[in-house]
Amino acid sequence: MNVHMREDMSLHSMRADDGIAKGEELLKVDNISLSFGGVKAITDISFDIRKGEIRAIIGPNGAGKTSMLNVINGFYYPQEGTITFRGKRRRRVRPHETAREGIARTFQNIALFKGMSTLDNIMTGRITLQKRNMFWHGLWTGPAEREEIEHREAVERIIDFLEIEHIRKTPVGRLPYGLQKRVELGRALAAEPALLLLDEPMAGMNLEEKEDMSRFILDVNQQYGTTIALIEHDMGVVMDLSDRVVVLDYGKKIGDGTPDEVRNNQDVIDAYLGVPHEEA
Repeated sequence: MNVHMREDMSLHSMRADDGIAKGEELLKVDNISLSFGGVKAITDISFDIRKGEIRAIIGPNGAGKTSMLNVINGFYYPQEGTITFRGKRRRRVRPHETAREGIARTFQNIALFKGMSTLDNIMTGRITLQKRNMFWHGLWTGPAEREEIEHREAVERIIDFLEIEHIRKTPVGRLPYGLQKRVELGRALAAEPALLLLDEPMAGMNLEEKEDMSRFILDVNQQYGTTIALIEHDMGVVMDLSDRVVVLDYGKKIGDGTPDEVRNNQDVIDAYLGVPHEEA
């Protein structure tokens, strides 16, 4: 990667600067509980995410992992508990408000505009950073034109970073699955998030695609300085990428620590080996 690209990414980190030092608490989840009718999806879960780390959230199917991301992202409102982000306790917020606060995400099922090009899909990630209203962008002159050019330059840098120059004008609906996942990552990066939520970024990928995505996730973390929380079922990927891991099972936290600590946690071993739970 060239020096110019590294300088651009350094500026990215400066724009996202919030006075929180690397290793300090960026987001804290306190005693979160979420129910749908009589079904408890999450029960009394607490953990934190430190600035600059890759934090994995793992667990068997139905453990409440995506529900937890949806709470952080504002898709769901928990019945109990609080979330603190960048030192401020969050009230009931909507997803577009969390995006403006500095949280972006990708989805378990790809959520792209299939008829739009790669470039245009990634451009949609810049919406929360636009300062000019629709009137100015309709005229596309003066300040709006300069802003559009700046956003397009930022998107082109992301396209170069993700090595997808050859598909920049291709409608994403024509792309293979692995490349669509990469475009979705690019769209999330375009928002310049302080916290990036990745929901099963390796799902459905072959070995080569997983290796590529792992490399990009590490580069995003190390070179962009972006804090990452990810859900992933591939334990090899989780143990290789993550600084810390929180483990959920049946909506409850059963483990939290470094990959080695989690790997040797008997409750985690039992959950992943399918040891039956005793009836209450």
